Amino acid sequence: MIRELDTVMLIKDRPSEGLVKGDVGSVVFIHEGGKAFEVEFLTMTGDPLGVLTLAVDEIQPVSARDVPHVRVA
Repeated sequence: MIRELDTVMLIKDRPSEGLVKGDVGSVVFIHEGGKAFEVEFLTMTGDPLGVLTLAVDEIQPVSARDVPHVRVA
């Protein structure tokens, strides 16, 4: 179950927003009991990349085995 302020990972590319599979964001709002989520994406220094409304099939919660990867936005 994904909750507000959870860290999630994008599992589908969003090229029009400059985001790719594996980018990490924070859930800032949950729509309709979990049908969609507002997710904020930031650079590693805290600069905003955007807040997207994403369907449940576009994100997954991060796990203890996930390793972050750095890329240039």
